[in-house]
Amino acid sequence: MSLDRIVADIAACRACAGELPHEPRPVTRVTTQTRLLICGQAPGRRVHESGLPFDDPSGDRLRSWLGVDRETFYGHPAFGVAAMAFCFPGTNPKGGDYPPPPRCAQLWRPQLLAALPKVELTLLVGSHAQTWALGDRMAGNMTQTVANWRAYLPAYLPMPHPSWRNTGWLKRNPWFEDEVIPFLQARVRAMLEP
Repeated sequence: MSLDRIVADIAACRACAGELPHEPRPVTRVTTQTRLLICGQAPGRRVHESGLPFDDPSGDRLRSWLGVDRETFYGHPAFGVAAMAFCFPGTNPKGGDYPPPPRCAQLWRPQLLAALPKVELTLLVGSHAQTWALGDRMAGNMTQTVANWRAYLPAYLPMPHPSWRNTGWLKRNPWFEDEVIPFLQARVRAMLEP
């Protein structure tokens, strides 16, 4: 199946209709030229409203980690975003987002990934993406898995979520921005070269 057809089918998906606190609005952004695939948890409320992945403060931090501006992130075909779930799962009583429903990944990820032949590196943003992609290869929890990042190269780079909620994690783990971010930015620069 062609990528265009898969993306159109994802956009039309209503598998979770009636289970979400709102109408489904699948958000993904990939092309046949995607070389860096960003796999997060699920769109947040702002992304649900705009329809543009990482169109929020988390996206600002992610673009900083990548070393690119907003125009490059959304305009260069090397960047692709396909979260574990394509629709905003809603907000839990504590104010955070609910986890991604597993149904979405089961329905769409295998065929979507098969239609992206040029992907060189997948960023596994957060524990849900890491669990799905790495399974038993995870080094334990998210922190241990990210600390063991070299073991998953060249296909995967596990990362924390760029959410403001992880600011404390970043302060407790300065090695992430000292070691992982320079590596990631070098890979991104290489992917953007003509």
